Amino acid sequence: MSRRNSIYQLLGLARRAGAVAPGTEAVRRAVRIGKAHVVLMARDASQTQMDKIRTTLRGRTVPQVSLGDRNALGAAVGLSALSAVAVTSAPLAEQVLAELDRSGTAEG
Repeated sequence: MSRRNSIYQLLGLARRAGAVAPGTEAVRRAVRIGKAHVVLMARDASQTQMDKIRTTLRGRTVPQVSLGDRNALGAAVGLSALSAVAVTSAPLAEQVLAELDRSGTAEG
């Protein structure tokens, strides 16, 4: 299994555990209230959506990563295409970040 697939599987696990904030507004809300532990943004997300998230992240220490496209990111959490997803469980976020580091996929 590829490293990217294992990252998507971790996102699916996080979704089943109720530990994701899917979509731009949910991500921004999770960041503002301090629940986002990592933010994953689709590489093909619109610049407007990415700017909204980056503005919300400004001055905060939440890691942000570009990963795959909108369809793949949405499918990983069992939804339609998404521009961004935040992982709201610290242990699951750590697993996602560790897998990203191992795979060399981490950006941003």
